[in-house]
Amino acid sequence: MSLYVMAGWHLVVLGTPGRVVFDVLYHSDLWQQIFAIDNSFILWGLALGFALWRRIPWLIALTGAALLHLALDFPLHNHDARMHFWPLTDWKFISPISYWQPSRGGRTVEMVEMTLVAVLTVWLLIRYKSWQWRAVFAAIGLMQIAPMVMWRMIL
Repeated sequence: MSLYVMAGWHLVVLGTPGRVVFDVLYHSDLWQQIFAIDNSFILWGLALGFALWRRIPWLIALTGAALLHLALDFPLHNHDARMHFWPLTDWKFISPISYWQPSRGGRTVEMVEMTLVAVLTVWLLIRYKSWQWRAVFAAIGLMQIAPMVMWRMIL
């Protein structure tokens, strides 16, 4: 979420060029520290433990979703890897595969991800008959696809 907020602020509100946001700011110490906090298996794992201990369903779902995201995110970053085990270590797994770099399989990862998003969105639209839920799921599906469109415009 932090990437969307920080990049969105710079791109949309401040008008910072995309190359500056993703080639300079993204790799800055400040941004990397924020990514370390919100991409930490350790911190999200502790939060899940708390949620399970306190039996808070919405927090269990949120922290479980965050850990699922991290599990899928971990093997898909190359030069832009995150510190997934912060605060225990600053180590980063540099994967040979990148979710966005075409030279590292990014187009393939992108197509698999977008296919899954489309299939699961359609499944939710069929499963839920309420137009309100359908609108929510359609919006979420579009928000998931939006970064793909954005990367194509920036890169």
